Amino acid sequence: MAIKIEKNIVAYSIKKEEEEAASDPALPTKEMMHEEIERPEELRGYTYKIKTPLTDHAMYITINDIVLNEGNEHEQEYPFEVFINSKNMEQFQWILALTRVISAVFRKGGDATFLAEELKQVFDPQGGYFKRGGKFMPSLVAEIGEVLETHMRRIGLIEDEELSDAHKALIAEKRASLREVSNTETAAEQDAGFPPGAQLCMKCSTKAMIMKDGCMTCLNCGESKCG
Repeated sequence: MAIKIEKNIVAYSIKKEEEEAASDPALPTKEMMHEEIERPEELRGYTYKIKTPLTDHAMYITINDIVLNEGNEHEQEYPFEVFINSKNMEQFQWILALTRVISAVFRKGGDATFLAEELKQVFDPQGGYFKRGGKFMPSLVAEIGEVLETHMRRIGLIEDEELSDAHKALIAEKRASLREVSNTETAAEQDAGFPPGAQLCMKCSTKAMIMKDGCMTCLNCGESKCG
């Protein structure tokens, strides 16, 4: 449909999706999270358990989500509040403060995914720890941040970046190369008659150093840590 413009154009603006939805009742309106949204009677909750070697008691992180645009194409879960519970009361004060700040940021609206990344960058000056599976955690706060990131991925707020075909091919090539080297080293160790898991001897550069009679001893050259 052609429209004749009889006056000079002095300004223009781009019509936003919200304005289009408001002008057309047939289009569903997209509700966004903001601080004026009141807490509904019912929220969707997810509880995550973390157990660190720093304490005898496990920690349970519960994240409650509000459902925005329920029933239409824009339906989206969004974190509304977080609770952290544990029998260990030594860290109660700062954990309570952390949960209140995080919950306040959630209810404020906008992009809250930065919270996970910020928490993951917190380092414990006394040193971190390895969680089950061998992954290193620089601090307890960092593991809480990882739980937030896991949850946000689960509900679709954080999306994994798709790797290019060239990048995938490079990774596959590197893995195959490392696997080949590993198999070669394992075969060499077996041919030499040294037990699997033997450490590298700094004197003869052979993986033949084992614990023998309470002392690290090289089965190839006889080097011993006990003299």
